[in-house]
Amino acid sequence: MRDRLIAELGDLQRPRFLVYLMGPYEAFDVDRVLEESEPDSIPESVDFGTLVDSEHALEREEATLDLLLDVRDRLRIDAGVNVFLAIDVDIPLAEMDAATQSIEFARASNAVVYVVPAVGDNLGVGIETGAVLEALFSDELANDRQERVLFVHESSVRSAMIAAVRDRWEARIYAYDDRSDLVRQVRLFVRDLVRKERTGELSRLE
Repeated sequence: MRDRLIAELGDLQRPRFLVYLMGPYEAFDVDRVLEESEPDSIPESVDFGTLVDSEHALEREEATLDLLLDVRDRLRIDAGVNVFLAIDVDIPLAEMDAATQSIEFARASNAVVYVVPAVGDNLGVGIETGAVLEALFSDELANDRQERVLFVHESSVRSAMIAAVRDRWEARIYAYDDRSDLVRQVRLFVRDLVRKERTGELSRLE
């Protein structure tokens, strides 16, 4: 998976240092969509707007994606590392479902960063965070992986999800005040990992 990601993401100063960047998304209510459909009829397509319930929810979704894209691009330029979102990698769902993709992307990466802005319902990222962390910390290199995970949330976000990440997996958790603060903290985290790999404090992923 590492070689596949590197081949798709392009060449940078540190092309083999992969940073998987994740963020919140709206949870789809599939059961509700099916209940509202005609009997014995499953819709061939679903309007995203009907699932998130409002135009405001779509605006939040777009704002979150814009934030993640900005963090990705600035880190690729400033730190020269191969930062990517799941949407940057072309793996058909028929080949690998989305949940498995997230786990495999995380396992293949030198760093995994969760960004949680104050956008309302974070159920989706909570579920995905738990699934990925559970898989990472059940691996043989769990102790090594623990240093490679950062969970960074907007200062106003308070949730049981954050407490669970801290208590169950002891992952590193930071709060940020604005976009510049977010980029700064993630950049420092990544540079620290680069340094630890260079000095041998952490094993290099090949």
